[in-house]
Amino acid sequence: MAHCDLCEAARLTPWHHEDDVCWIADCEVCDIPMVVWRDHGTEPPDAAVAHMMRELTRVADEVFAGTEWKIDRDMRQIPDHFHAHARDKDWYFRRQQSWSPRR
Repeated sequence: MAHCDLCEAARLTPWHHEDDVCWIADCEVCDIPMVVWRDHGTEPPDAAVAHMMRELTRVADEVFAGTEWKIDRDMRQIPDHFHAHARDKDWYFRRQQSWSPRR
């Protein structure tokens, strides 16, 4: 298997949860909670998906307390390793505000 950033699970951003099934940390790109399946692949068993969505919901409810948010399971940048984001309505705006071009 080629190198996989999600399998590496480097602690580059704050972590919110970890267990034998998954870990949840702030996405390095989006700066929002992201759940990652510990096994490499795109189709975790239903029980693992239910567990990950439950844990991501718990974390997102804490992080976005009182703010509307939703789960996004579209794996855009790393399509070969299951992960999902909890996105609040302002995540993209915050990302654009913090982004600056390298000179």
